[in-house]
Amino acid sequence: MKRQVNRCACAALAVMLGGAALTGCSSDKPAGSSASAAASAARSKASAVASAAGSAAASTLASAEAAAAAALTNVKGGLNAQADVTLGTVATDSDGRKEVQVNVTNHDSKPRRYTILINFHDPSGNLADVIVLDVPETSAGGTARATARSNRNLTGTVTAEVRRALRY
Repeated sequence: MKRQVNRCACAALAVMLGGAALTGCSSDKPAGSSASAAASAARSKASAVASAAGSAAASTLASAEAAAAAALTNVKGGLNAQADVTLGTVATDSDGRKEVQVNVTNHDSKPRRYTILINFHDPSGNLADVIVLDVPETSAGGTARATARSNRNLTGTVTAEVRRALRY
């Protein structure tokens, strides 16, 4: 019976991940472009997915990562901006979740927004959590800072990586 319940829970999670992305911290500013709207739509489904994936297995997290990456493909006009993004050191916040400072430098001559896919890995290098972070409009040649937080408590030494970053 327990195995059947787990299968149903996994199936429900897979359906929910069908266009969802896990989320971290982002701006509360309204989306101003179709690219920003696509990123916002991806994040809007995230809370339920993050809750359901609280103690998910690595394969489910890999599926979440794939769904988050797929959501980024819906960002129209997004250019690869991974070189614009650096991460600080992962720390634990007061709620027990892992967080990392995200620094963005806009090398373009126009103000741009960023949507960033960040993976958190456990000490063995296994995927532990996935988030999508929106960084508000950053002025031309300017820098912005944001904080990415894991969706759940992660234990041990956790590392973070920028899996993908789009500028639009």
